[in-house]
Amino acid sequence: MGDVAMTVPVIRALVQQNHGVKITVVSRPFFKPFFDDIPNVHFFAVDVKGRHKGTMGLFKLYADLRQLHIDAVADLHNVLRSIVLRNLFALSGKKIAYTDKGRAEKKVLTRAENKIFEPVKPMTDRHVDTFKSLGFFVDVTNPVFPEKAKLVPDVLRISGEKGNDTWIGIAPFAQYDSKVYPLDLMQKVIDDLASKAHHTIFLFGGGKEETEKLNHLSQAKQHVIVVAGKLTFKQELDLISNLDVMLSMDSGNAHIAAMLGVKVVTLWGATHPYAGFKPFNQPIENCLVSDREKYPLLPTSVYGNKKVAGYEDVMRSIAPETVIQKINSNLA
Repeated sequence: MGDVAMTVPVIRALVQQNHGVKITVVSRPFFKPFFDDIPNVHFFAVDVKGRHKGTMGLFKLYADLRQLHIDAVADLHNVLRSIVLRNLFALSGKKIAYTDKGRAEKKVLTRAENKIFEPVKPMTDRHVDTFKSLGFFVDVTNPVFPEKAKLVPDVLRISGEKGNDTWIGIAPFAQYDSKVYPLDLMQKVIDDLASKAHHTIFLFGGGKEETEKLNHLSQAKQHVIVVAGKLTFKQELDLISNLDVMLSMDSGNAHIAAMLGVKVVTLWGATHPYAGFKPFNQPIENCLVSDREKYPLLPTSVYGNKKVAGYEDVMRSIAPETVIQKINSNLA
């Protein structure tokens, strides 16, 4: 989800800065709401469980896309399926380009020995390079974000009217445990923020297990609202667009809030913003990282899927008071 969200600001800038260009975004149906507000963007939903499943499905997908009379292909994913697809277009004479994900540089950043602790090029900049190689001008240094969404009654029944309140989103989960802030420390953050009468806290997550944990974190406080399972994905996006700040792990919610122009504070455990996944247009100061003096092998992973003995509690080196202070400074 985060990978797709990071393409949104680039595609939005591409359309804004290149008059008459028409884009077809090819992805899973779930991600269509990401692109609904961008003019001249058509979303093609891939049926990965049906028509477009497997090797033969790739050829069917190619045949379906050919009907759209595409002039050029930008492969922003650069995995086996997309490589096959773009090569089919190349064989038919179409111009293609693909995003170099910088896997070698990221390996150097995360390896245990001879680590080179320097930032690699952000993924958004890599996507910009892809479109530039196709001949388009794209500049994301001064982004224009969509207006805050107007909340429909179904959302307002959950959120209430904003009025003069400060709306804070918290997404405390990630795909891997190594990127999740300890829940006892997150409880301290939530309790402090919720103690302010003008603060409303929205807790984001998904699935039965996460929802149960969110309900525990909320402790039935009046101004702490568990969003999980109550809204459609599009409605969640609309709610996020109205937040004043989002607190997130190194996860998809950080990139969703960033693509909507919301201030984002992120917490980093085994991973690090230097790997190129700092949320778009957010200052590096908003990325609170674990203590590298105490844990010198950090970052130990690009995605958080690698476990290193003795590094299970790295995120405890980020004090709740530091998180609270950073959120408050973004609300000032």
